[in-house]
Amino acid sequence: MTDAHSPLWQSQPHAIVERDGIRYTLLGTAHVSRASVDAVENAIEQGGFDTVAVELDAGRLQALTDPDALARLNLVDVIRKGRVAMFAANLALAAYQRRLAEQLGIEPGAELKRAVAVAKERGLGLELIDREVGLTFRRASRRLGFFGRMKLGWSLLGGLLTSEEMGEDEIEKLKEGDMLESSFGEFAQSSPALYETVIAERDRYMAARLRELPAGAKEVLAVVGAGHLAGLARHLAEDAPAPGEIRAELEAVSTKRRFPWFTTVLMALILGMIAWGFWQGGAALGTRMLLDWVVITAALAAIGTIAAAGHPLSVLASAVAAPLKPFRPPGVSPGLFSALVEAHLRKPAYGDFLALRDDVQTLKGWYRNRVSRAILNFILTNLGSSAGVWIAGLRIFRTLFS
Repeated sequence: MTDAHSPLWQSQPHAIVERDGIRYTLLGTAHVSRASVDAVENAIEQGGFDTVAVELDAGRLQALTDPDALARLNLVDVIRKGRVAMFAANLALAAYQRRLAEQLGIEPGAELKRAVAVAKERGLGLELIDREVGLTFRRASRRLGFFGRMKLGWSLLGGLLTSEEMGEDEIEKLKEGDMLESSFGEFAQSSPALYETVIAERDRYMAARLRELPAGAKEVLAVVGAGHLAGLARHLAEDAPAPGEIRAELEAVSTKRRFPWFTTVLMALILGMIAWGFWQGGAALGTRMLLDWVVITAALAAIGTIAAAGHPLSVLASAVAAPLKPFRPPGVSPGLFSALVEAHLRKPAYGDFLALRDDVQTLKGWYRNRVSRAILNFILTNLGSSAGVWIAGLRIFRTLFS
């Protein structure tokens, strides 16, 4: 407990850890609180610190300090490199933060942004200690499995499209928690794998980063969300492995692709049935089954593209790509072709990127904005293509065995 003469920042949740000759003061903040902004300013100005560390990575700092960064994004590269899901997740986080800012009158993460600004003004050492948000999303995705990723996707989509204000209970929980965790909604609370990746792993990671601060750092202020305070203090005091080893472990994302057994077996069965139709029923039956496959898969993929208001050539690209599923490499989907054509033919303008965070909060905005419409092409085309595979497969089965 602090007395009336204690500095303002000491009235906020905090912990002090001393290790290897360095005194770490961990200041727990609420990412949507003006009091936290004031506490951060007070701590830096009166705390006698030589280094300030903040719960940010380079990308999130750029998003806070450079609103035009999104407008320099190359959407075609995002689609070509298979980063559409990651891009959509970042849109969900941005939309969630924008809604909070409008409702509460304060930018989420304002205390972190202010910590960076004041540290630079006073010429103090500045360190970004959080793990890159893309790594966190990718590691979470690997741990969740197929159905977990589907639930996460619906949670993020709900965060993008909802316009409801947060209730008082949700806001209070946010003040005690973490921005990334809260952006995933209720799913984060019911998923141990997501909690482990989004919260617990980052506690360990930030503790390791603090132990790697440059020589000369003696009095360090670490500004982190209150939800990280206890875990970060424990890991900072107790972790024995070298910090480089911990970071390497927590930055690793398995790049080994699992063999797509289910898809391969499904395609083999469908092709086998078509071949059996030619063998047993002759050219007429085999041709009929082959046409069913081509027409149904092409049509449903095209319908998905049309539902996304795709360009006619985007519709054609998806219709041509969908029937070729048995011969395409894993990860190369009709939605990829559709989105690439859409992005080339309807190249997003600078204004589309600037308006993106606002537009993705409404369904009408998704269709109006050329960036989000390309993402819709990717998602809805793939949904249509997937439905086409199952419907065509069942049609071929019934034709063969009727």
